[in-house]
Amino acid sequence: MKSLLTALALATSLIAPAHAGSLVDVQVIDRSTGQTLETWRHQGRLYVAGTPGNRYAINLGNKSGGRVLTVLSVDGVNAVSGETAAVRQTGYVLTPGQSAEIAGWRKSQDEVAAFYFTSVADSYASRSDRPRNVGVIGVAVFREMEPPKPVLLPAPLASREKAEAADSAAATGAVRGEAKAAQAPAAESRLGTGHGERIAARSEFTEFGRASEQPSEVIAIYYDSRANLMARGIIPGTPMHGRPNPFPGGFVPDPKG
Repeated sequence: MKSLLTALALATSLIAPAHAGSLVDVQVIDRSTGQTLETWRHQGRLYVAGTPGNRYAINLGNKSGGRVLTVLSVDGVNAVSGETAAVRQTGYVLTPGQSAEIAGWRKSQDEVAAFYFTSVADSYASRSDRPRNVGVIGVAVFREMEPPKPVLLPAPLASREKAEAADSAAATGAVRGEAKAAQAPAAESRLGTGHGERIAARSEFTEFGRASEQPSEVIAIYYDSRANLMARGIIPGTPMHGRPNPFPGGFVPDPKG
């Protein structure tokens, strides 16, 4: 299967990752401010607070000793192909120790359309009639399949085995499976990700064989505005829209004047 091998500059000094997975670190970076967004954990989920109108990027760092395929989903949409996201689709291949900053929807091998925080109605998912999964970034990580060890065969059998192997490979390559993405309702008040201006982001195709049908690791990061996350009790502090108090007063104050 062909996937994209990033040709972006490697990251050398990064702030603490949003999620330190066993294979891949994932960070969400506000490109308008240059800051890595802080992560909040709530009821087993990871959250980051985005600023409406600001561009952002997703930094992927390969911690493993081999190549990995990262299938990147934003708002339930594959960030490379634009399909409704499924783990068996194409993605970005990272070499051992490589970090790459994904700043937008892939438009060609040379450009992406910038990610930016916006309203649900203005999000790319909504504008392509898929609004139900707005508000989450997903990364499915696959290890690479090891090449089979060579086996010595008698000369008469070798040619026959090669022919059978070629037929098998052709049949396997012709079969493609695609899972449907899980969908859940999304509130209109939440943030989504827009389809912004074109920016340069070089990539190239490479072959990648998956070691397993299912991903070795799946990372999900939910996002919304800081005000909304505070109101939901995810970020500590005084909520913008807290529970009303029927008796807000204390002791009797002194009279004015």
